[in-house]
Amino acid sequence: MNETGIPDDPLLLGIDTGGTYTDAVLFCERSGVVAKAKALTTRHDLAEGIAGAVDAVLARASAPARRIGLVSMSTTLATNALVEGQGGRVALVMIGFSETDLTQAGLRNALRSDPVLFLPGGHDVHGNETPLEMERLEAEIAALAQDVTAFAVCAYFAVRNPAHEIAVRDFIRARTDLPVTMSHELSAQLGGPRRALTTLLNARLIALIDRLVLASERFLEKRGIRAPLMVVRGDGALVSAEFARSRPIETILSGPAASLVGARYLTGLDRAIVSDIGGTTTDIAVLENGQPRIDPQGASVGGHRTMVEAVAMRTFGLGGDSEVTIEEGGLSGRIVLGPRRLVPLSLAAHLHGGQIVEALQKQETRPVPSRLNGRFACLSGMPARHATGLSQSEAALYARLGPEPVALDALILSSAQLAPLDRLVARGLVSLIGFTPSDAAHVLGRQTGWDAEAARLGAALFARRRDGAGQQLAPDAEAFCERVMARLARRSAEAVFETALCEDGLDGAALAGHELMRRALDGEQSVTRFRVSLDRPLIGLGASAPLHYAGLGALLRGDCVLPRDADVANAIGAVVGRVGVRSEAHIGQPREGVYRVQVAEELRDFADEEEALAFAESVLMRDLHDRARQAGADQAELHVTRDIRAVDVDGSRRFLEARVVAQASGRPRMTLNHD
Repeated sequence: MNETGIPDDPLLLGIDTGGTYTDAVLFCERSGVVAKAKALTTRHDLAEGIAGAVDAVLARASAPARRIGLVSMSTTLATNALVEGQGGRVALVMIGFSETDLTQAGLRNALRSDPVLFLPGGHDVHGNETPLEMERLEAEIAALAQDVTAFAVCAYFAVRNPAHEIAVRDFIRARTDLPVTMSHELSAQLGGPRRALTTLLNARLIALIDRLVLASERFLEKRGIRAPLMVVRGDGALVSAEFARSRPIETILSGPAASLVGARYLTGLDRAIVSDIGGTTTDIAVLENGQPRIDPQGASVGGHRTMVEAVAMRTFGLGGDSEVTIEEGGLSGRIVLGPRRLVPLSLAAHLHGGQIVEALQKQETRPVPSRLNGRFACLSGMPARHATGLSQSEAALYARLGPEPVALDALILSSAQLAPLDRLVARGLVSLIGFTPSDAAHVLGRQTGWDAEAARLGAALFARRRDGAGQQLAPDAEAFCERVMARLARRSAEAVFETALCEDGLDGAALAGHELMRRALDGEQSVTRFRVSLDRPLIGLGASAPLHYAGLGALLRGDCVLPRDADVANAIGAVVGRVGVRSEAHIGQPREGVYRVQVAEELRDFADEEEALAFAESVLMRDLHDRARQAGADQAELHVTRDIRAVDVDGSRRFLEARVVAQASGRPRMTLNHD
């Protein structure tokens, strides 16, 4: 024990970079949480927000940076980007596929306007090739390199033979300096279009996660912290930052996965529903026997079903910074929240001074309210090199914006410009500012720290608007804000029940919005009385959980647990987790008496089944040992399982195929700095 009262054990630094706040926690394995702090996430330069949170937590603990033996980070940036439809522009190269394959797995919708090239080639289920032809890629590579930020490559049956993906990757790397993602690196599952979707999204997120890792590394270097940097994966396991850099798609649901680990640590509850509300999303999952369930179908985020192994979690575009709008065409003026995140008016005024308030005051004096009132836009801070492939209308709007907010009623000269603006926002190039539940909380005095006057003016502008029946939405700003807060609590309850119903194997989305569910949540007294409740407590996490979940227990008719340190549960989960990696091999039988092994990037035939299995295991063990070391594990434990499919034909066993899966786990390596 030293003079600060902190044990002399190495300190673990947990960081969670969210859409609104960056959290930091200092943790000691013997004594738990030592100190915690928050700072605003600075999207234009993520290092600023990280520095603010970490410097504050070190000051509160009176602990020197040299005491830190491990830095571990979770993030919701990748999740938020997919929920909001953001990310870089990607060229998708599909080998052996056709245009009709874009109709599957939501691939065409995910592509948006990004370019796609179809090349002849690919393999069959046994790894036999159709010759690869790259003439079209050779002709277009120079133009594509100027138009995109990354490449995604997916070949037909690449999980059986990745040779064509590797050839295309090498060709692109020889002619550009852009990152290339290959589908076989991300998943060993069949299903080409969904694997292509996963690869596309990975490539789209590379720049985002790369910026986060670079910002973290630069900050740690400046502070003299030479401890290993780890990142939480979507299944709750830890991997090295370098490992995460090449596979950013695996960090989707990183923050939510870390929150589950943190929830279990903070409460000790083995059976619970965990709901983590942030600025952009609410992430809900079920704890059973103290463990989160892994989704066997792959993580589903932002409407995209990927092939990424992650916790079985439902992510809703619902948070403190959710966009507040009024239902189009409705008579009642129903409030709609999200899924898009806005910069709250109160935060924008806090950051940019009086210009936001002055513009809102001018809008309040106008006799007729406009849909554009209370809305502003500015550049997000994304490097200019990412503004590639813009249309003429998008480029014109982009050129008129800078780091300072511009009122939309001054920026948008015709309704035709709204679509290009939305596309710039979806690309992550432009940030929208507007009224959010965080603003409503400031108006009602339930949240402080930002500019409450800007929030009040935004609420007043909304309150003046009229519903489909011609009635004013609310008598004043305060009444409108009460409606917003009530709507957020109600949507939170519906999201929890939707998740619970899905866990029961039902159509949660349909049932959560059913009239009977509405009556149950409203507690209507009638001849027929409906009630609905959970079979386990709800654990509420997130900095705003005490604010937004204060009355949630009554709506759920059950216990709502708000643990101490719930505001930094993600950061805690980031440092108490374990490193985990897995690899698998496939063994098929292209013809009688031949056992074909596809493992890592090797393809080899054997005449004996046991020899093939033994070879697969030996390569997997070697590969996994290297990958576990690269992922940052210290003395990883390895475990191998065989899944052999065979049938009995006329009393004789006939081999069909086999999968060999190897897994490694262990605590991350720690390094102490010395004077």
